[in-house]
Amino acid sequence: MNDNSQQLAPFSARFTPQIPELLSKLNCSIALSTYQAGKIVFISPNPDQERLTTLPRSFRKPMGMAVKGNSMVISTKDEVIVFQNSKELAEHYPNKQNTYDSLWLPRITYYTGLVDMHDIDFGDDGIYAVNTSFSCICKLDGNFNFTPVWKPFFIKEIGPGDFCHLNGMVILNGKPKYVTALGSTNKPKAWKDNIVNGGVLMDVEKNEIILNHLSMPHSPKMYNNELHLLMSASGEFIKVDLETKSYKTLKKFDGFCRGLSFHGDFAFIGFSKLRKNSSTFAKLSFSDKANFSGIKIIHMPTNAEVGEIIYETSVDEIYEVLVLENMIRPNILNTKDEIHKLSLATPSTTYWGSRSEDVK
Repeated sequence: MNDNSQQLAPFSARFTPQIPELLSKLNCSIALSTYQAGKIVFISPNPDQERLTTLPRSFRKPMGMAVKGNSMVISTKDEVIVFQNSKELAEHYPNKQNTYDSLWLPRITYYTGLVDMHDIDFGDDGIYAVNTSFSCICKLDGNFNFTPVWKPFFIKEIGPGDFCHLNGMVILNGKPKYVTALGSTNKPKAWKDNIVNGGVLMDVEKNEIILNHLSMPHSPKMYNNELHLLMSASGEFIKVDLETKSYKTLKKFDGFCRGLSFHGDFAFIGFSKLRKNSSTFAKLSFSDKANFSGIKIIHMPTNAEVGEIIYETSVDEIYEVLVLENMIRPNILNTKDEIHKLSLATPSTTYWGSRSEDVK
């Protein structure tokens, strides 16, 4: 970090001038998870359309995020937290009334233990998560720390050890359909032996490999009924042809890409800095210019890059990028700050309690 960056405020970022206006026109904000900084960060367009508003909240190693209707789920170090959005409580938020158009409040916490949950999402019959330590997809229902529901065919037995570094997941028709992993190995951390080109994309329902020899695949997502994902180690944004079991590179970046979300005609792609003194990152063929973190926005019909947000402080590694639709100024409360305990919601009304010595 140079002397100039030391003088910048936390979460300072430079961005393309048109991004605030673009987010306003799209009527959305951006959420990202950075496990390195221990934050969920909301990025919103300022009403004057010339600045971006950043709202960071502390969570312990936040990773995957997903939204379905008014529900949000976040996987963290040893918990999965479910939130509900309340526009009514947002309007009267005690710290800043008449400021936020939505407020995500913690409602349920699942105590998963240290299983390194990655992608997570809502299915038709509950919450599904990628359990990386146990090389499986699991469900969360509160009866156990987790319930395994699927494992790759090459994993002989479900157990701790991170055998293939399962990470990404697509829910389709209410069930897990596609997953990514950094290897097809069956020994603890064996995927590291061919980390640059050993990745796979799998069909969960058929339990078969669709693509192999991928460069650290992450963030599989559906867009216009087609599967897209990121190859982090090669900086590629690709579209998968499921019939021919091949792919097309839509964009190649000079940077480590991970975290993908679509909204309208646009793709929002996260980038992470290259870890210093990492044997893994030393194997990647990026230039010195690739050492940045932030978000790039791609116009899908033209494949043109239309803007970027580059962090100058605080954010080094991004896992998830999530577009928050129909939200211009969202807020989220964690379980560490006890102000969330003042919020009360019933099926018919909402309340904000008054502060006391016990809730500050």
